[in-house]
Amino acid sequence: MEPQNTSTVTNFQLLGFQNLLEWQTLLFVIFLLIYCLTITGNVIIVTVVSQDQRLHSPMYMFLQHLSFLEVWYTSTTVPLLLANLLSWGQAISFSACMAQLYFFVFLSATECFFLAVMAYDRYLAICSPLRYPFLMHRELCTRLVAVSWWTGIGTGFLPSLMISRLDFCGPNEINHFFCDLPPLMQLSCSSVYITEVTIFILSIAVLCICFFLTLGSYVFIMSSVLRIPSTSGRRKTFSTCGSHLAVVTIYYGTMISMYVHPNPHLLPEVNKIISVFYTVVTPLLNPVIYSLRNKDFKEAVRKVVRRKCGIYGV
Repeated sequence: MEPQNTSTVTNFQLLGFQNLLEWQTLLFVIFLLIYCLTITGNVIIVTVVSQDQRLHSPMYMFLQHLSFLEVWYTSTTVPLLLANLLSWGQAISFSACMAQLYFFVFLSATECFFLAVMAYDRYLAICSPLRYPFLMHRELCTRLVAVSWWTGIGTGFLPSLMISRLDFCGPNEINHFFCDLPPLMQLSCSSVYITEVTIFILSIAVLCICFFLTLGSYVFIMSSVLRIPSTSGRRKTFSTCGSHLAVVTIYYGTMISMYVHPNPHLLPEVNKIISVFYTVVTPLLNPVIYSLRNKDFKEAVRKVVRRKCGIYGV
C-alpha cells in the first residue's frame, strides 16, 4: 500500500482583490483614507471622553469602550489588506492566520455585545428618564463592560481552536483579504461538519440574539418617541435613533449573511464586498453616528482643544 502524498500547510496566501488589478492603487488610497479617519475618529472619542468630566456618563463610557475596540478591530484586518493591495498577494503564516482569526472573532463578538448594551442604555434613558440614574448606575455599567469584554474573549476562543485543529493539505490560497472562517473551512482536507455546526450555533447565539435585543430596544424607543408632544423633539430623536439603527442594521445584516445564513452560490468577490462593510465601513461610521453628530461631544472637543492649545502656547 503506497503512502498518501500529503503535506501540512505552514502558510497561506491571501489573494485579496487580485481580480481587480487595474483598481489596486485606487482601492489602496480609499482604504488607507478610511483607515486613517477611523483610527483618528475613535482615538479622539477615547481621549475626549477620558478628559472631560461632563462626559463621564454611562452612554459615553460605553462609547469610549466601543471606540477603543474599533481601533483594534479595524487594525486586525485593514493593515494586511493594504499590504495585500501593494504586493498583489500576501503570505501569512499558519500561526499568524489563526491569531488574526481569533482576534477578529473576539472583537466582532464584543462589538455585538456593546451595541446591545448601548441600545439598552438608550432605552432606559428615553423610556425611563426619572429612574435612569438608579437603573444605570456606575457599578452596573462596569459590570456590563466587563461582561461584554470577557464574553467576547470566550467567544473567539472556540472557533479559532476548532479551525486550528483542522487538516490543511493544500492548496494554501485563501480567496479573501483576511483569514476568515468560511474560506478556511473550504481549504481544509478534513471533515468540517462539526466545525460548521458549532460555528453556526455560536453565530446564532451571538449575532441573532444581540441583534434582536438591540432591535427590540429601538422599537420601544421609537414607540416612546411617538408620544413626545414636541414635533421638533420627535424629529431630532427619530433622526438620532434612525442613524444608530441604520449602522446597526448594516453591521448585523452583513455579518448574519456571512455566518448565520451563508450563500455558497455567491461569488467570492461578492463575499469580499460584504466583508468590507463590517470590517472597514462600520468602524468608520460608528464614531460619526454616535458622537461626532452630538452637540455635547463637539463642545467637549472644542474645550479639550482650547486647553491643549493653551498648554502648548498656541
